[in-house]
Amino acid sequence: MENELIKELESKFLSQSKFSNDIEELVRTSGLTYIESIVTYCDENTIDIGTVSKLISKPLKERIRCEAMQLNYLKKSSRAKLPL
Repeated sequence: MENELIKELESKFLSQSKFSNDIEELVRTSGLTYIESIVTYCDENTIDIGTVSKLISKPLKERIRCEAMQLNYLKKSSRAKLPL
């Protein structure tokens, strides 16, 4: 009974883990970048992009940061990949 209640609540409300899983799935299935996937997800689910920052998990944030550095949206940090 308690598990059913938790599943029902998670399906109605967006949690950090559900959001991250949905974005990961969108990246895998559509071939979009993480940034594009978040924008697309927000458009499809009528979510204000300004509120999404609270839903982004640390691993997802790192993936977005790496992607942004590769696309030259952010300056490369000292933690960047070594040139080979």
